[in-house]
Amino acid sequence: MGKPLKVMQILPEFHEGGVERHVLWLSNEMAKKGHEVLVVTKGGKLESHLDKGVGVWHLPVHAKNPVTAFFCAMRIAGRAKKEGWDILHAHSRVPFWIARWASSKGDIPWVATTHDTFKHSCVLAPLKKASATISVSRSVKDHLVPYLPKNAFVIYNGLLPTEKTWQGSLEKDPFKFLFIGRLTPRKGLQVVLKALADVKGNWILDVVGDGPMRKELENLVDGLRLSDKVRFWGFRDDTDDWHAKCSCFLFPSLEEGMGMTLMRAIQMGVPVLASNLPPVRELCLNPEALLKPGDETSWREALKVLLTERKVTQLFDGDKIPTVEEMTRKVLEVYQRCMALKKKEVISC
Repeated sequence: MGKPLKVMQILPEFHEGGVERHVLWLSNEMAKKGHEVLVVTKGGKLESHLDKGVGVWHLPVHAKNPVTAFFCAMRIAGRAKKEGWDILHAHSRVPFWIARWASSKGDIPWVATTHDTFKHSCVLAPLKKASATISVSRSVKDHLVPYLPKNAFVIYNGLLPTEKTWQGSLEKDPFKFLFIGRLTPRKGLQVVLKALADVKGNWILDVVGDGPMRKELENLVDGLRLSDKVRFWGFRDDTDDWHAKCSCFLFPSLEEGMGMTLMRAIQMGVPVLASNLPPVRELCLNPEALLKPGDETSWREALKVLLTERKVTQLFDGDKIPTVEEMTRKVLEVYQRCMALKKKEVISC
């Protein structure tokens, strides 16, 4: 390993979620390798999971206010230049702008990870000026190509090792469906609930996660008369245990960059029913078996067939899923590339 790097990871908040877990694991692994990491964020409960060697700096980098974002950028630029930070790494929309401005002011390379696609081009404008971008799937990169710089890479999210494997059963009753994720419209849980309303049999659905849509979904469950079958558990840290004990994991997302809960299910050998989305197809061995996103009829029929035949036809390639260590090594290579390019620019001047 060369000289240890000093890297700022910038993300809006640090509560439970795929982006937040990604930054948590990346930061901890970098610190483990001897690099200095500072997480710049509004804050959140995942701070307690950071290793002692990882610093935290609370700034309002979540605020969708240009004045506040510019203020944060100037604070970051000043500190980065004074303390000799090597790389700014932005995650999510507002941090893209903040890192762009801070990089320009402090003359520091910056990297953006695109964890998802975005609908508005104004959000993507800073990316062209990034030293490099990292997309979490090929489909995300392909979607964003017009907005990306020359140095645009794909690095799948890495997962921590686990000794747990699927211990559930397709034969035993009650049949245990599992959903893990943030409760927002784009995660598609509402589609599954409506589909399950017409599915007879001895089954239950465990919903692990929380979010702004929880009350609406609970009301939907009551209205569909599924209260005795659908159980809401909120956010949990023991999601591997839930994966291990379920009968089938449901991934009904309407949009997705690369779902980490899906990747974990695949890694553990859990039977899966998933939406036919571009990033999901990257991991699926038989994409024709995937289900149309948002289509209640497709999901209803698939759920009925599963409960009748007790077998899952969707097959996934777990070998494509890297470890956190493998992911971190590739990210560090991107950092080194950015620094080498910066050094070349200085020499040429």
